[in-house]
Amino acid sequence: MAEVKNPTNQKPTEQAVSEAVAKTVYGQGQGQGQGGRPPRRDNNRRPERGRDEMEQRMLDVARVTRVMKGGKRMSFRACIALGDKKGTIGIGLGKGADVTMAVNKAVNQAKKDLFKVTIINDTIPHAVYHRLGAAKIMFKPAAKGRGVIAGGVVRVILELAGVKNITSKILGTNNKINNARCTLAALKQLKKVEPKAAKVEKKEEKSEDKTVKNTK
Repeated sequence: MAEVKNPTNQKPTEQAVSEAVAKTVYGQGQGQGQGGRPPRRDNNRRPERGRDEMEQRMLDVARVTRVMKGGKRMSFRACIALGDKKGTIGIGLGKGADVTMAVNKAVNQAKKDLFKVTIINDTIPHAVYHRLGAAKIMFKPAAKGRGVIAGGVVRVILELAGVKNITSKILGTNNKINNARCTLAALKQLKKVEPKAAKVEKKEEKSEDKTVKNTK
């Protein structure tokens, strides 16, 4: 046991003795923890996992029945839209005995069907018209500051996709699921369009190549 200095020639107290033993045996007071190990640092902690950046919105929830031999079996159907507001979007449809189960199935299905939407200057590159069954939807690009001119599930999908300026019109049915599927099919038809600056540079390069060939 380490000696405890006592300049006043008084009997050492139990607290002083325990502190001295701790310093010699466990190395406390020398920048070490118990057992001679260095102290833990907050920087050594594992970084927390980032939350899922995808945002989900419920498009439709309905109670459906299935005719069985002994009668009707009731279940719930949920349609979920999933997007990150940066160009990624997807929808999923799920059925379950309760709403929670149906939503979970729909979210898992939406994660499998995610795709990237072509967006240029917060709008679509060109106009598009698509028909899917009884659903008919038309999209047109809009100027900056115009906003999302759409309604129903079409507006929700466009906002989750990250389109900030667009003009749309629903020309067919009012069925939410059909309109959602038609909207995604129309967005998949968008083509990548090169900006004007890139086109001008390509034209200049072609003209330069022609002049070089003529000089030869």
